[in-house]
Amino acid sequence: MVIGKGCEHGQLSEAEARELAAKGLEQVELRGRRVLVIIPDSTRSCPLPFFFRLLCELIRPKAKRLDFLIALGTHPAMSDEKINALLGLTPEERAAKYADVQVFNHEWDRPDALRKIGVISADEIEAISDGLMREDVPVALNKLIFGYDQLIICGPTFPHEVVGFSGGNKYLFPGIAGAEIINFFHWLGAVITNPVINGTKWTPVRKVVDRAASMIPVPRFCFSLVVLFQDLKGLFIGTPEEAYSAAADLSARIHIVYKPRPFRRVLSIAPKMYDDVWTAGKCMYKLEPVVADGGELIILAPHVHEISYTHGRVLDRIGYHCRDYFLKQMERFRDVPRGVMAHSTHVKGIGTFEGGVEKPRVNVVLATAIPEARCHKVNLDYRDPATVNPADWREREDEGILLVPKAGEMLYRLADGSVPRVR
Repeated sequence: MVIGKGCEHGQLSEAEARELAAKGLEQVELRGRRVLVIIPDSTRSCPLPFFFRLLCELIRPKAKRLDFLIALGTHPAMSDEKINALLGLTPEERAAKYADVQVFNHEWDRPDALRKIGVISADEIEAISDGLMREDVPVALNKLIFGYDQLIICGPTFPHEVVGFSGGNKYLFPGIAGAEIINFFHWLGAVITNPVINGTKWTPVRKVVDRAASMIPVPRFCFSLVVLFQDLKGLFIGTPEEAYSAAADLSARIHIVYKPRPFRRVLSIAPKMYDDVWTAGKCMYKLEPVVADGGELIILAPHVHEISYTHGRVLDRIGYHCRDYFLKQMERFRDVPRGVMAHSTHVKGIGTFEGGVEKPRVNVVLATAIPEARCHKVNLDYRDPATVNPADWREREDEGILLVPKAGEMLYRLADGSVPRVR
C-alpha cells in the first residue's frame, strides 16, 4: 500500500512530510534491524538535509544500525566536504550527533566492491526490448547491501532520458550497480532515443531496471519524492514499484512544459549542480523535443570546465554523435562502454548517418569554460559564454526563441504530442 500525498499547487509542509513518513515506516519492521538508505548525489534537486534528519529521527531509535549509501552511478565520489553540504551538516554535527551514522560513496568501477546477483537471460531481454536486443545481462551491485536487513530508497522523481522517469529502482540501477548492466540499459535507451523515452512512464528500460531489482534478496522500501526547485510537491511511500508509479504520475503533471510550436533557437542555462557536460547534458535532453529541425541549442554553463570527470578521455576519443553514427559502425566502437556512447547520442540528439555523412537535427553549442578547440574535437560547436546575455533572450518566444533559466529537470514537449524521430 502506498502512503502519500501530492499537490500540483502549493507544497507539502515539513509537518505533513513527517506525518507521512512516520505512517509509511509502520509498514516495515525496523526494530533491531540494520537499515541502509540509498540517496541521490548533488546532481538532483532534493530537500535531502530535511529527509536525512527525519529518517535519522524516525529510524535510529528502533534500528540496530542506520547508514546511507550515495547512488552515484558512474559519477565521481563525493568528498566529506561535499557530503556534509549534501546532507546539510556541519563537520561538528556529523562527527558528534551523527557519529554512529556512516555515509558511503558507491564504487561502480571497483570489482571487489560489487557482487553479482544474477543474469537477465537473452530470452528475457529480447522480450523486454521488443526484439531490439538479445544478450545475457549480468546483474551486479554494491555488496554493502548484504550487510543490512532493510534497504530504503529516498530520492526524487523527474522525467529522464534513459528510463522515462527517474526514481524507484533506478536508485539501485544505475545508482549502486556495476558497469555491465549500466552500460547495457543506457544503450537500450539510446537506441530507442531520448525524445521517445523521456517522460514516458513505462519503458523497456524501466522493465530491465525492475527485473534486475527483483533479484535483490534484501527487502526494499521506497520514499519517492516529487520536487520542484527544492519545493516538496509530493511524497509517496511503499514498495519501489508502487511509490515510483505514484510519483511519476505527479511528475508528469508538474515537470512537463508544453509548447505550441518548436523553437529555432534555445538558450538552456545549466545550474551549478551540473559541473561537467556529462551532467549538464540534461540541458539538451530535456529541450530536444521543442527544438525545430535545423535549430540551435546553446548550453550556457560558464562554471563547467570539463566534458566528464569520469569518462572525459573516452569522449575526447569518440566525440558526440547521433545514434546511427554508432549503430552503423558498432565494430569500430566495440571497445567503448555503451553507456558513454549513449550519453554521446543524447547530447548530440536525433540525426542521420548515411554514406559516411552525419547530419544532426540540432546544432548543439557549448558556452562553457571548455576551450573552443576541445569543443570542436568532440564534435560540438562553441560559443564564448561572455558573449551570451540571457536578457537578450527573454520574452521572445513569438520569434521562435526560448530561454530556460534553470534547465535540466523540466521536460519540454510540443502540445500536439509529436516528438522528433529518426527518419
